[in-house]
Amino acid sequence: MKLQKIVNRLQKLHPKEIDLSLGRVFKLCKKLGNPQNNLDCISVVGTNGKFSTIQVMKSILDEAGINYNIYTSPHLKKINERFVYNNKEINDENLAKLLNKIEKINNGDEITFFEILTVAFFYGAKNFNKNINLIEAGLFHRFDATNVLEKNLVTIITAIGLDHLDWLPKNERTIDRIIFEKTSSILNSKIIVSQQENNEILNKIKKAINGNKSEKIIFKDHYNYVKSENNFIYYEDNKGTLKLESPNILGDFQLANIFNAICTLRNIKKLKISDQNIIKGIKKINISGRLQEISSGKFKNLSKKNKILVDGSHNILGAKMLGNYLSSLNCNIHMILGMMKNKDHKEYVNIFKNKLASLTIVDIPNQKNSINRYDLKKKINNFDLKINTKKTVQDAIRSLKLNKDDLVVITGSLYLVGEVLKSN
Repeated sequence: MKLQKIVNRLQKLHPKEIDLSLGRVFKLCKKLGNPQNNLDCISVVGTNGKFSTIQVMKSILDEAGINYNIYTSPHLKKINERFVYNNKEINDENLAKLLNKIEKINNGDEITFFEILTVAFFYGAKNFNKNINLIEAGLFHRFDATNVLEKNLVTIITAIGLDHLDWLPKNERTIDRIIFEKTSSILNSKIIVSQQENNEILNKIKKAINGNKSEKIIFKDHYNYVKSENNFIYYEDNKGTLKLESPNILGDFQLANIFNAICTLRNIKKLKISDQNIIKGIKKINISGRLQEISSGKFKNLSKKNKILVDGSHNILGAKMLGNYLSSLNCNIHMILGMMKNKDHKEYVNIFKNKLASLTIVDIPNQKNSINRYDLKKKINNFDLKINTKKTVQDAIRSLKLNKDDLVVITGSLYLVGEVLKSN
């Protein structure tokens, strides 16, 4: 309860949830002695795949016995998930102490919730300043609270696509503007550019970072992978070739994130990660909320013998990746969907045309910025199926007419996935 009370207070320090600027963050960091300036960091920017890339690096670092701190957002079940120090998620007591201290030093100054959490992470990380820090950018990057580092070991650019367009000027809601926001203020270090949706986007990114003096390691140009028919994947970069077993996670789109991580860690000399560390680490990857199977609990009981997957896909790029995976399956697919207000709802759903046996829209509890089920149904009323509405995921599963081997997919928002995982 103590932790939640502090969180509630911090959420009220600024009238807006997001206010794109860096002044407040720099001001608070300065009060704290600029803890961010003494950290070895890997920054991860992009639209999709940031969290997954970090989780892959985490798995490899665990195998190599290397200590790390991790900052990610949003959380799925508990805010503690955002704060990992010395390889462990922070407990309630220590997080309450950390946030309470930052709150006192901030002294009531206006600052957004994400900004003060970011500064708190940097302050906590100084106690483990020998560790490598894996930092996930929030909205865009140029004015993101994580973009206050003085130095950086590597910046990873994951897949970039259209998202958060409501934060851009109406006449600049383009992939070019998003690429600019995510890449224009990357520090001079090393830049890893991931596999992109198409060559056009990859070339736009290459052009955007051309003036940056960093060493650039770009998918296809400097590293690549080939998936063989015998369930092995061959990865190659300037360090040589790795033969890897296919990882135990769903979706070929995750391969790009896996090889981002491998390429990054192989190009940081001080980490001294062996090929065996990578091979073993890949086998142990665990990525919550991304094509994650619900194998027990009340939702599984409702579906009986049918498989349930949750996936935090929430934008067009994510929908395409999920759609490609679903297209590879030979079964009836029942989608349960909940979304936030600021998404391209119609385009998102259209990606799943001719792929679904049923579509049920639900509300996302505890999210004021979510779109309610009736309004969402109106926005996508030209879909190729009859659209059902239910208040909760439980109600939705109960209403499904499931046959043997049918699949239930719960998607549309990380917040919806988080609520499912919390309440299961």
